[in-house]
Amino acid sequence: MNTLTEVSQFTNEPFTNFALPEHKLAMESALAKVKAELGGEYPLHIGAHKIITDAKIISINPGDLDHVIGFVSKADKELAEQAMNTAQETFETWKKVAPAARADYLFRAAALMRQRKHEFSAVMVLEAGKNWAEADADTAEAIDFMEYYAREMLRLAAINETQPLTKVAGEDNKLTYIPLGVGVVIPPWNFPLAITVGMTTAAVVSGNTVLLKPASATPVIAHRFVALMEEVGLPAGVINYVPGSGEEVGDYLTTHPKTRFISFTGSKEVGLRINRLAAETQPGQIWIKRVVAEMGGKDGIVVDETADLEAAAAAIVASAFGFQGQKCSAGSRAFIVESVYDEVVSRVAELTKGLQTGLPEANFSAGPVIDHNSFKRILNYIETGKGEGRLVAGGGEAEGNGYYIEPTVFADVDGKAVIMQEEIFGPVLAIGKAKDWKEAIAKYNDTEFGLTGAFFSGSEERIAEALHTMHCGNLYINRKCTGALVGAHPFGGFNMSGTDSKAGGHDYLLLFTQAKATSIKLG
Repeated sequence: MNTLTEVSQFTNEPFTNFALPEHKLAMESALAKVKAELGGEYPLHIGAHKIITDAKIISINPGDLDHVIGFVSKADKELAEQAMNTAQETFETWKKVAPAARADYLFRAAALMRQRKHEFSAVMVLEAGKNWAEADADTAEAIDFMEYYAREMLRLAAINETQPLTKVAGEDNKLTYIPLGVGVVIPPWNFPLAITVGMTTAAVVSGNTVLLKPASATPVIAHRFVALMEEVGLPAGVINYVPGSGEEVGDYLTTHPKTRFISFTGSKEVGLRINRLAAETQPGQIWIKRVVAEMGGKDGIVVDETADLEAAAAAIVASAFGFQGQKCSAGSRAFIVESVYDEVVSRVAELTKGLQTGLPEANFSAGPVIDHNSFKRILNYIETGKGEGRLVAGGGEAEGNGYYIEPTVFADVDGKAVIMQEEIFGPVLAIGKAKDWKEAIAKYNDTEFGLTGAFFSGSEERIAEALHTMHCGNLYINRKCTGALVGAHPFGGFNMSGTDSKAGGHDYLLLFTQAKATSIKLG
């Protein structure tokens, strides 16, 4: 088995350069293979059992509504209870497996995913509407999470043996990190592989068992991950795959007295509901449930007059419209000082108009939003924006047999406007003017969220001030506010952005463990 001294230092998985003919051909081949498998049936995984149900989640390609990605069996309360009992039983053996052995499953899964990375990416191109680069980055991050958390488990195991406690004569004292129990993992659809993999493997490598309830929009890619873990030999019952409705299965498992923790990524509204339900102690429950929640943001970029304006405009557009703005880190707001305001707005509008909207499998820069509900909600926000700002790009539906919306930019938007305050989760950018850089930062901070932000300036003094005063979990200087890398940018936010979990950092596995102090009297 691997030990900390036997594994190499963690490095991020490189992104694929699709400009190279061999990589382009490999991705086209993967897309053809995945398309040939469309319409398959995917069962529940409860322990060693594969269960086909009459009720189905039908996964649809948001970029081409004529394509069914797959028919996914749907759990109900009875099956959720069966999965819970299986996870409880499996926990009793899994928690005793050596940390190095648990980590080894992640190392093996990462290696296998790396071999098949274009196939995993191709599924997301078709199921989530990601272009090639966005899908490739998602798969790379999934690999990173497994590699990183495997090493983190080895590091914690080593700390268990060498914890620097205060010495007491006549005693042997230790502090060790032990697993919690059975957890419910509820990932989002926008990073349907990376976040699913990260949340799930962090829990299981720490010694817990999980019930994985994937997002209903992207259950097929989640099933591919579960099948991969089965292929590398992960014992049955460690990960139980139970797709189902949030109101039925999600609420049932959240309130279940045997649930020890809930790991959630998604909207503020759902996160607060989970937190509220988890706080109610159920009959037979003997612990306070732990909630790990990442709940989104209303992120922004501040630009002062000393900044590289071309770089700032490019970063604003990339942050706002990468994956159609469907990222909790998306820069959906920008505040620009008035002396350079018109210049930056003009350039942002120009760059936005240059984004081509179309089918993700054809690798257009802008694709569809995830589903019909998102489509209608975002268009409603755009109509609201037309009364709150000056439309300078986009503003409506785009052509295509899917949920396509033009990348949209509003200028001259007040900081208190609806489109400045509410998370839209779509390709909509609001730009506001500030008299100076300090007012711009104040406008940026005027939000209930606090996930990511960026500050563009050429002044070291102003940068130093921004580092202290911009209130968010992930702050970037002179670069875009999206694209956190595992190990380099531990990710999580403040306020209504969640519990600041810092995924991909040294603190993360501690959320899935509890510290036990032991003291042995010597002699």
